[in-house]
Amino acid sequence: MGETSAGAGAANVQHSAASDGKAPRTARGERTLRKILDAALEEFGEKGFSEGSIVGITGRARVALGTFYTYFDSKEAVFQELVRDMSAQVRDHVAPVLSGSLDTLDGEGRALGSFLDFVQTHRQVYRIIDEAEFVDPEGFRKHYVTTAERIATRLQAGKDKGEVAAMDSPFATEVEAWAIMGMNVFLGLRFGVWGKDSSEEVTRVANQLLRRGLQP
Repeated sequence: MGETSAGAGAANVQHSAASDGKAPRTARGERTLRKILDAALEEFGEKGFSEGSIVGITGRARVALGTFYTYFDSKEAVFQELVRDMSAQVRDHVAPVLSGSLDTLDGEGRALGSFLDFVQTHRQVYRIIDEAEFVDPEGFRKHYVTTAERIATRLQAGKDKGEVAAMDSPFATEVEAWAIMGMNVFLGLRFGVWGKDSSEEVTRVANQLLRRGLQP
């Protein structure tokens, strides 16, 4: 659906306005915005978008109602920003593990393992992203499209190095990327949200599946 710490999330907040024209201008403002987004994750993750409320968010964040409106125009606006923020956190959590990869497919295994670890401590991400299909369709689509594009870029680099089989189809890399992403999403649901099984063992089995199907 990436670094799990609030620090990583704060870095993302710096580069994305809350509502248009309401981006924080100070470090203190960035910390306040982070508190609001973390509280929104708890509120929407627990109650869903319809039942979640601005009052609930400000209560969890321990900020005044007026402070909320300093950064966001509405409940929809904070939800949309939360979708972007969670997507960026997933990305940033996965990215560091790729640098130590032995090869392309090892990297995909590491990415899955990192994603499972993230999901086990951020189970709300599934509810947030699922609801985004109806509350924030553009953010929902962008989350998956950009995730698949990152996977496709890694696969193409692997093909260029001879580490991944190159199929005779102009759509092969895109199909493979979406298939890997789909596998990761549902493995995260089963082994991250529904049960905390060994991410190492799940990753080993999934990576073996990739190697048997994609090795040159």
